[in-house]
Amino acid sequence: MKQYLRQLPAVHELQKDPRFGSLKTAFNLNSTQLTEFLQREVGNLRQRMLAEELLIEEAAPDFTGQLFESAETQIRLWQEDRLARVINGTGTVLHTNLGRSRLSDAAIAHAVRTAANYSNLEYRLMEGKRGSRHDIIEELLMEATGAEAAMVVNNNAAAVFLILSALAKQQEVIVSRGQLVEIGGSFRVSSIMEESGAHLVEVGTTNKTHLFDYEQAVGEETAMIMKVHTSNFKMIGFTETVETSELAELTGKHREVVFYEDLGSGALYDFKKHGIGDEPLVREVIESGVDLISFSGDKLLGGPQAGLIAGKKELIDRLKKHQLARVLRVDKMTLAALEETLKSYLGGPEKIAELPTVRDIIRPATDIKIQAQSFISSVQSNSKNYHIELQESTSQIGGGTMPGVEIPTYIAAIAHLSLSADQLSIRLRRAKPAIVSRIQGEQVCIDFRTIDHSEMEELLAGFLASE
Repeated sequence: MKQYLRQLPAVHELQKDPRFGSLKTAFNLNSTQLTEFLQREVGNLRQRMLAEELLIEEAAPDFTGQLFESAETQIRLWQEDRLARVINGTGTVLHTNLGRSRLSDAAIAHAVRTAANYSNLEYRLMEGKRGSRHDIIEELLMEATGAEAAMVVNNNAAAVFLILSALAKQQEVIVSRGQLVEIGGSFRVSSIMEESGAHLVEVGTTNKTHLFDYEQAVGEETAMIMKVHTSNFKMIGFTETVETSELAELTGKHREVVFYEDLGSGALYDFKKHGIGDEPLVREVIESGVDLISFSGDKLLGGPQAGLIAGKKELIDRLKKHQLARVLRVDKMTLAALEETLKSYLGGPEKIAELPTVRDIIRPATDIKIQAQSFISSVQSNSKNYHIELQESTSQIGGGTMPGVEIPTYIAAIAHLSLSADQLSIRLRRAKPAIVSRIQGEQVCIDFRTIDHSEMEELLAGFLASE
């Protein structure tokens, strides 16, 4: 192998090759950038030869050609978008790994307009004076939730951290043991409380907490009772929790104690009327007497990533003035998308139906069946390499929302004549755009609950290209 090392071309020789100029032009690179790619490929090839990982069968191998080919491959990969569009064939509406909520057309358009232009982000046009970005959505959020005041930070974990830091630092916060949850990324309520400087006081047991547990725990150092909505898991059997209204009545007797409920997902639309889950409406929780609530913008709300805080004006004002409010604030594009999302909720049923998250969750299985049948027919008309059938199945909400809730759906269950399900799924993920499926047994399954009608041609093309 050592004799071949001497045949590796020097980088300055590669720079003189006509292909050097061709690659520069084709990929709009400068000489320095292309030279760096070639240097890396020369180094990689040398390491493979030294490790005897390379099988060389020719007496005079074309190392120069190999280097330009491998460099071109790496350049193409480098120039691809890191954050790439994906077709979600899993049926999980709020798929955390795939970006959760899709925004409505109105929200997208407003975010694009805001990104492309100057805006009154922190400027009062009527007075010609400096304003606050809190003002942009506060009125809309108040109207949608029935709260006295509201604000937004960059996600619900940030909302929890801000509330605990601003209102309970070095003081006690009472939480039921059954609500000390952990969500994705090892985010634990107990850990975030420790980081905030608040002191956790656990009451009750894992499966049962009573009102008297809270009553006995309230003391001179108590700053807050915190209720955590267990939206990412469900406990059944011999269980008991204390209702929001009961805790509100208790804190009403201790006016110095704040009652805060972390709703997690937070719904402004009543999915229960469709027989889907039992998520409480944000407005209902506010009316139950909480002082503060927080919830996510990119889960059941169907908007951008954000942490929405609503409740009593005196507490919201304190949060706005806290130093962390600036650290955790959202940008103009998030506010633009959130504004249009909230306007949809205030615009009535037709506007709400334009939100992809709400639309996909409540979408009738009969509509999904028609779409799946259309896809199956198209595949069968264009390919003989697939065995494909329509099957009844269930979809999940996802995003740590409505655990255990399954919605009836229809899937296309697909088997390739010569590829395993794993091999086919890999090919689909490498399609442009990538197609993410789920595997059941030896079949690749596409759930059409999360497939937009505008994606049908690309979905078909991806399967035909994966033959």
